[in-house]
Amino acid sequence: MNKAVIDSPTATPPVRHAHHDRRWLALLVLCLGVLMIVLDTTIVNVALPSIQTDLKFSATSLAWVVNAYMLTYGGFLLLGGRLGDLYGHRRLFLIGIVVFTLASLACGLSTTQAALVIARCVQGLGGAVVTAVALSLIMDLFTEAADRAKAMGVYGFVCAGGGSLGAMLGGVLTSSLSWHWVFLVNLPIGMGVVVLSLRLLPAVSSEAVSRHLDVLGAVTVTAALMLAVYAIVNGNELGWTSQRTLGQLLIAIALLAAFLLIETRVRTPLMPLRLFKLRNLAVSNVVGVLWAAAMFAWFFLSALYMQLVLGYNPMEVGLAFLPANLIMAVFSLGISAKLVMRFGIRRPLAFGLLSAAAGLLLFARAPVDGHFVVDILPGMVLLGLGAGIAFNPVLLAAMSDVSASESGLASGVVNTSFMMGGALGLAVLASLAASRSEGLLTSGHPPLAALAGGYQAAFLVGACFAALGALLGAAMLRTSPAATEGDQAVSMP
Repeated sequence: MNKAVIDSPTATPPVRHAHHDRRWLALLVLCLGVLMIVLDTTIVNVALPSIQTDLKFSATSLAWVVNAYMLTYGGFLLLGGRLGDLYGHRRLFLIGIVVFTLASLACGLSTTQAALVIARCVQGLGGAVVTAVALSLIMDLFTEAADRAKAMGVYGFVCAGGGSLGAMLGGVLTSSLSWHWVFLVNLPIGMGVVVLSLRLLPAVSSEAVSRHLDVLGAVTVTAALMLAVYAIVNGNELGWTSQRTLGQLLIAIALLAAFLLIETRVRTPLMPLRLFKLRNLAVSNVVGVLWAAAMFAWFFLSALYMQLVLGYNPMEVGLAFLPANLIMAVFSLGISAKLVMRFGIRRPLAFGLLSAAAGLLLFARAPVDGHFVVDILPGMVLLGLGAGIAFNPVLLAAMSDVSASESGLASGVVNTSFMMGGALGLAVLASLAASRSEGLLTSGHPPLAALAGGYQAAFLVGACFAALGALLGAAMLRTSPAATEGDQAVSMP
């Protein structure tokens, strides 16, 4: 088995501490905090019509309820991870949870458009910090290969399945109470996570050689990421070739280039560029971008297909995703870890992404008069299978080669890749779907057929993204020379 891929030479040696016997409880607390963040990316979507009516948002300004969160979330992932390395992962996790919880309270109590949008920006900041350091805390808690693979599987399930749960929970809270409760529900969860974290999470000292923060690098990369997210989320509305969109993207690229130049010259860089010489980290980030581009777009567009073409209500859409979630749970919470321990990282990752590609291909033939059992369920099964198997290996590959003092940064990098890949993939494929639908409508197709045709084109391109990710992972991820055959692997205990 490719044990070197999971336990790299630079990994922290096993250390028994007071929290060792309670680490699985600590993992549940970590995942509860992360689940709160993941839920918030989709739970709000269902409540948007109610928010628009209550606070008198226009159709254009309503998008900022979502975009404000994405802007700060995507912009601060890298900085949040590095701050965790410098000042302690537990400390930053607690700060992030407190900021996110207080911002959720502000969102729930908002009575004006400005108050809600500003509170959503602060929510995104807290969410970015929590997400960026959560993986590092798992690496601190679980130092043995088998246990780390299992823990990553649990974390992967929470990240992959939380979005679908958010859509269903958002429908329940909005219809039974009010839109305010999609935010206020975070209060008891956040307070519970803080209390339990203080008791269960280990206060591991920072292993960073210096606590000096590269301020100029932090400012330039955060500004670059925020501007890139801003340009992407507004690209469909303003036009991808508009002067404003292209100008924003060019400025973001220039800021990123300035950041890279700064990192070559400062004594203690925010992101040592040598990290990208680590093959597994570099490849897993490219794979993460491709996979997130396919999966984010699939979730968004398949929900629209079921609502606008098949006539499902929000609750029915949430239930339709349930099979994928259940399959994801079964594979993420044990089977994926066993596959990694048995076959290493490459083969499970490639098989998972190819399964997801096959599921997207099935959605690419989704008809106007589609039926759930015939036209939706098979694709859901394959996508749930793919996500359940592949998420664990992607995360393990990204974190395998870095030292403990840089695990937060690596976590921030891979999460940024997922975020940027998801935002870009959703924007591009949603634009493709809209363009294809408009073309079909112009050529005389009925409105529903034109809509379905647009979604089919987007699903087909998404399948190509997932397949390309599978091929890159299979061909380029590093494996141990000693583990050339799968049956040489060590079995899970």
